[in-house]
Amino acid sequence: MSAGMDGDLRLAFGAVEAAAEVAVGYFGAGVAATLKADGTPVTEADRAVERLLRETLSAARPGDAFLGEELGELGESDRVWILDPIDGTRFFSERDPNWRIQIALEVRGITELAVVASPALGRCWWATRGGGAFESSWPRAETRRLGVSTAASPENAVLVALDNDPGARLPSARPPWSPLPLIELVHGEIDAFLVERYYKWDHAPWILIVEEAGGRFTNPTGGNSGDQGGGLYSNAALHDNLLATLHYPLRP
Repeated sequence: MSAGMDGDLRLAFGAVEAAAEVAVGYFGAGVAATLKADGTPVTEADRAVERLLRETLSAARPGDAFLGEELGELGESDRVWILDPIDGTRFFSERDPNWRIQIALEVRGITELAVVASPALGRCWWATRGGGAFESSWPRAETRRLGVSTAASPENAVLVALDNDPGARLPSARPPWSPLPLIELVHGEIDAFLVERYYKWDHAPWILIVEEAGGRFTNPTGGNSGDQGGGLYSNAALHDNLLATLHYPLRP
C-alpha cells in the first residue's frame, strides 16, 4: 500500500469511528423511518451520519468529491468518496443490529479502499486494492484475512439470489438466510450471490472487498462497476460458468 493510500485508510477509519458514535446514539434512542421518493426508507440518523462523514473527510481532503445515498453528489475530482451512511435503514429503525456504515474511495474511476463497520454487531470489514481484505472486531482488534471458497462445480455450490424470481435465472439458487450474504461469501460460507437491484453506494465497498478476498463481481453489462443496478458476486472458480447461465456478456 502506498503511503498516500495508507493515510486515506486511516482517515476512512477515523471518519467511520466518529460516524459510528453518532449512529449508535440514534440507534439506542430509537428513530422513525420515512419513505423517500424511490420507496426506500430514510431516518434523521442517515442524514446526520452522512453529513458527519462528509465534514470529516473534506476537512482532511478538501479537494475530494462525494457521492452519497442521502445527500447526492458534491464536487468534481479524480478522488470520490462513496458513502452509504446507514446500510440497512429498515433494520436500524426497528432497532435490529444488522446495519452498517459503508464508505469507499474511488480514484480515477477505480475503487482503491473500502471500509464497512457494523457497530451494533461489533464487526468491521475493509480492503485496499492489492492489499487484501480483512475482518476484525469493532473497535478494531484480532484482525483476520478474508477468503472466498474454492467450490468449482455449480451443482455442489451454495448459490444465493436476492431477486424477484431468482429460480428463473439461477435455478439452484436460494433466497438469503442472513441480512448480508456478502459477509457469508467472503467467509467462504456461500459460493455466489446474485442481486437484482443495488445502488453504487451499496456495491462500491463490497466489490473491492470481494475481489481482494479472491472473488469476482460482474454487472449485467459484463463490467465490474457498481453503477448498473444488479450483478453477480462469486468465488473466481464458479464465475464464468454462472455468467453463462445468466447470459451476462463475458469480457476479457
